[in-house]
Amino acid sequence: MDGSQIGTVEWTIKGELILNCNCTVFCPCVVSLGDHPPTEGYCMGWAGIRIDNGQYGDVDLAGLNVGLLLEIPGRMARGNWKAAAYIDDRASDEAFEALCHIFTGAAKGTTGLFKMLVSEFLGAERAPVSFETEGNTRRLIVGKAIRGSITPVPGKGGADQVITNTNYWMGPDITVAKADEARVRAFGRVWDFDGKSAEICQIDWKGPGR
Repeated sequence: MDGSQIGTVEWTIKGELILNCNCTVFCPCVVSLGDHPPTEGYCMGWAGIRIDNGQYGDVDLAGLNVGLLLEIPGRMARGNWKAAAYIDDRASDEAFEALCHIFTGAAKGTTGLFKMLVSEFLGAERAPVSFETEGNTRRLIVGKAIRGSITPVPGKGGADQVITNTNYWMGPDITVAKADEARVRAFGRVWDFDGKSAEICQIDWKGPGR
């Protein structure tokens, strides 16, 4: 793909995102839009993306999964993030390249904020990335790097608790969840966040125009 086209190619991703971080309760970044610090003063977390439908130009992204590692030193909106991406090893060379553009922010659009907020991109690697749903529990396994399982926190009558109509970048409706299991062993990080804050979001991302 011609490198001069990066940031001009139309792309879309529809699917589901799960995220777990070290916040002790539901992450305040969702409602404060990053102006409020994480509950521990800093953020360490992982995310998984299941792509149900997606295109980058004429490159098909449907059926692929992505894992992310995120480390944020304070308020999310202040930037200075560190990030890494794990791209589904089933991806074609073209799809791998496309997903790297999207998740580094180079492709602009919904994830373009990564370009502004991430000061150190640790790398993008191919890996077996499994994203499974059993009942209302979501599980993400990324090689030996990430192993996570999250379940929504039940509300009245057992229904999911959902924060709706937000301006959060991931999507307007965020389901409150908690990690059943959360282990990261990647890029020198050794994190265990069992019982910590988690989120589920249906995503409809696009670029480069918004």
